[in-house]
Amino acid sequence: MLDFTWKVFSQTGNVDTYLLFKELEVERQERPERMEEELAEIDFPVS
Repeated sequence: MLDFTWKVFSQTGNVDTYLLFKELEVERQERPERMEEELAEIDFPVS
């Protein structure tokens, strides 16, 4: 998601896209273990 957001920003120069990129980057740094859990839940949903 970060790569896509950065690519869109670099092609458009849209400030809102850059702010979204920074928000996603901070969230990823603060909670990397939670993101892994969410991805695991998607792959193997708990019934």
